[in-house]
Amino acid sequence: MIKMTTLLLLLCLSSMAIAQNTSSEDVYTYKKGDPNGTGKWYMGREIAYVMGYEGMDWLDRPEREKEENTAKLLNNMNIQPGDTVADIGAGSGYHVFKIAPSVKKGFVYAVDIQEEMLAVMDYRIDNNKIDNVDVVKGSEKSVNLAEKSVDKVLMVDVYHEFSYPVEMIASIKKALRANGRVYLIEYRAEDASVPIKEVHKMSEKQAVKEFKAAGFKLESNISNLPWQHCMVFMKASSKSH
Repeated sequence: MIKMTTLLLLLCLSSMAIAQNTSSEDVYTYKKGDPNGTGKWYMGREIAYVMGYEGMDWLDRPEREKEENTAKLLNNMNIQPGDTVADIGAGSGYHVFKIAPSVKKGFVYAVDIQEEMLAVMDYRIDNNKIDNVDVVKGSEKSVNLAEKSVDKVLMVDVYHEFSYPVEMIASIKKALRANGRVYLIEYRAEDASVPIKEVHKMSEKQAVKEFKAAGFKLESNISNLPWQHCMVFMKASSKSH
């Protein structure tokens, strides 16, 4: 009887060890898909290639305000003077430097993984003597922000390019305060008239599925932008305002 109990205990411990060692890579699959995609899939969605720093001019294009109505997007975020906001995949800082004046008592973290993007934002911070923006180098798996350090997270047309969405959402969740909000801005996959490559679009249904798996719930999808969803997510355990 003792031997049997010992054997069962060993089998249980072995199973626990295997479970702990199971990599999150198991949630990703690989197959050919869209020519503009990476061939890596998550929950039925092909992950797109990251837009390199060479596309910086497109991020800062003069017509962007008209096409995306950034002013309305920032209004949707209801940014308060004392908020701490993180722009994940900040690029050249297009949104960062529009947010900064609104958080005079708060702070903005500008997170990106490309050194060239970070260098441009650093230059703009120094050149304009901005003291409430901090540039942060993220990684493919982490936003590299302190736990419970931000009130609002903004991701504009970037989430669909994350090579490791599971790890990235977990990292964002950890950095978000209890009643914080994630503003996920993605080109609408449901709208064929939006002039963007399909792999660079997302549907509300797909976004909800992925964020629900990470412990988030959709609070609202503000449909006042020309081409994009403005999906507002909160931790599933949080209460709505």
